[in-house]
Amino acid sequence: MELKIMENFNERKYKQAKKKVKEEKDFYTHLTVYIVINLVLIIMNLGVFQSGFSDINIPKWPMFTTPFFWGIGLFFHWITVFKNKFPFLKHWEDKKIKEYMEKEEEDIKRRQNF
Repeated sequence: MELKIMENFNERKYKQAKKKVKEEKDFYTHLTVYIVINLVLIIMNLGVFQSGFSDINIPKWPMFTTPFFWGIGLFFHWITVFKNKFPFLKHWEDKKIKEYMEKEEEDIKRRQNF
């Protein structure tokens, strides 16, 4: 019985680690797309493709609205993926994990007593 519980625990840890790696990979893909697309948009808005570098338009606020608002979304994506890097969030998460693990142990013990 104890061996089965350990196997389930290890399998769960593996799945959580795999999920974490996928989340980080997805964030870096999001960051790469953000950089490439916004560089192209800014270069297009500067007029480099129409007139070359000789007659570049002066940047104006509308040119930066897409990178700005998309950047806010990217920032929140970063926070959700790397929340363990923030001590206050990590402490809260560790506390919750411990709470759920204790509850699960109690449920297992209760089932074994029946």
